[in-house]
Amino acid sequence: MRTDLFDFELPATSIALRPASPRDSARMLVMQPDGVLHDRTVAELPHWLQPGDQLVVNDTKVISAQLKGRRIGRETEPKIEATLIKRLDGSRWQALVKPAKKLAPGDVVRFGNEGKVCLLGHLDAEVEAKGEEGEITLSFSFHGPALDQAIADLGTPPLPPYIASKRTPDDRDAADYQTMFAANEGAVAAPTAGLHFTPELEAALRGRGVELHRLTLHVGAGTFLPVKVEETSEHRMHAEWGSISADTASALNAARAKGGRIVAVGTTSLRLLESATTEDGTIQPFDSETSIFITPGYRFRAVDILMTNFHLPRSTLFMLVSAFSGLDAMKHAYAHAIAAGYRFYSYGDACLLFRARD
Repeated sequence: MRTDLFDFELPATSIALRPASPRDSARMLVMQPDGVLHDRTVAELPHWLQPGDQLVVNDTKVISAQLKGRRIGRETEPKIEATLIKRLDGSRWQALVKPAKKLAPGDVVRFGNEGKVCLLGHLDAEVEAKGEEGEITLSFSFHGPALDQAIADLGTPPLPPYIASKRTPDDRDAADYQTMFAANEGAVAAPTAGLHFTPELEAALRGRGVELHRLTLHVGAGTFLPVKVEETSEHRMHAEWGSISADTASALNAARAKGGRIVAVGTTSLRLLESATTEDGTIQPFDSETSIFITPGYRFRAVDILMTNFHLPRSTLFMLVSAFSGLDAMKHAYAHAIAAGYRFYSYGDACLLFRARD
């Protein structure tokens, strides 16, 4: 499909720069299978679900993947910013860097900020390889847990550019940009639908008879990038690592056999569930990478209901929700949301989408 079919105009004033407080006070646009819209709040989520429904959340934890430093070992030492996007092994990461033109294979970047102490006071990395669009491979001087601690000491959680370009990230973001489920470190972006949850909302869901399950998908930076090619078939998704335990897969299959619906909290949960599900609808244990790219025409095998935020124009995520609920229906829903003052993107409001009827 043509990428421009997924474009729409969004006023800059619609982009949320801080999350709602409390988190479950955020607004929630409910779209039923027939396209009827309802303006509600996240706290009302239990009323839209049924006893026996299965809520699936992503328990990935955002790491301090934003690093600042300088190139060393040459006559000039330009400043370098790096965002780690994928761990390759115990000492190597793929990263996006700015300005990439200042780096070549063999260069060394020294990361460190004044006022922060990391073991010897800094962290060095050699540029091992250089790819396209600012992507490089960094080989760090530390390995394993020592490297993890150094990154945690020197780095900051990477806020999406549409927030970071409008205000300076601060200490509040370290807490605001993690979900209450965050447990397994590895993401460089938050599974933002999960940001709306509170202990009170979880208790209300369980009181309603809705079970909650966890999976892990380490969200990569590529998930949120606009699609730049003219045809969706030409777009290459970044692979992300995910895991679904045998116990979780078994519980979800048993609940579905009894008529329970699977409710994915976020596109990350949905993408992993669909990656792990066979043609006959059986959810399998999963421990691998996925680069699944869902566009209109995809046949959903696992997920019945999707709770998600409002996404960027021309993004793979807007394409996914259009596949789930219909492109025309989603454009109508987004137009309603903009007119009604809903807040967009990572810190914004939520949608509750019921899968379109076949």
